[in-house]
Amino acid sequence: MIPEQVANLIGKAQAPVIYEVERGAIKKYADAIADRNPLYWDEEHARNSRYGSIIAPPGFAGWPTQWTGAMPFLPSGGLRGTVLETMAKLGYPRVLDGGVEFEFILPVRADDILVGVTKVIDIYERESKGAKMFLSVFETTFTNQNGAVAFKIQQTLICR
Repeated sequence: MIPEQVANLIGKAQAPVIYEVERGAIKKYADAIADRNPLYWDEEHARNSRYGSIIAPPGFAGWPTQWTGAMPFLPSGGLRGTVLETMAKLGYPRVLDGGVEFEFILPVRADDILVGVTKVIDIYERESKGAKMFLSVFETTFTNQNGAVAFKIQQTLICR
């Protein structure tokens, strides 16, 4: 049974974060992951493709237009930080990445503006080798400027 302080976090959502998908950032990201797909690099090739323009590699949401911390993509601060702090206070301070799943719905295009909203969709208890642990599942939904969902990310963090 999960503690009430933890159960109260299920369903909570973080304030929306706005991301700008810049053409140059797409190219830099593709370079960083060593992906030479011409859809990410070549304007003419992309224009003549079924997409009609440069698109981003899967999972690239651009860059947040504002953030308060130095590292906006790390699982600290905000909603994730609240969950991790709560778990630490309850005696589960160690955190392990339990995996990330992506669901791609629409291509992300150069010049898109995405809104990302993260929420806690589940927290549940498991036992492993006689020790209790809690798995916190976060879902971030990225919606484009037309109101259509582009993709979703589901991340699991394990607290022991």
